[in-house]
Amino acid sequence: MPKDKHMKAAMQHELAAKAHKVAAEHHEKGDDMAGHEHSAKAHEESKKAHDHSSQAHQASEEKKKK
Repeated sequence: MPKDKHMKAAMQHELAAKAHKVAAEHHEKGDDMAGHEHSAKAHEESKKAHDHSSQAHQASEEKKKK
């Protein structure tokens, strides 16, 4: 079970990284409005990734105790 949680966390981190990359590309092109929108999306994805990582870590710790 913890393995699935770690995989979900990893996938969420990849989504966040992609969103950050898209935001950077828009900012480089001078499209600050789209860059800001993608930055906000990246921030949300990063928060989700952090939550999934915390859950995966907690599941791993609980498994150790058993």
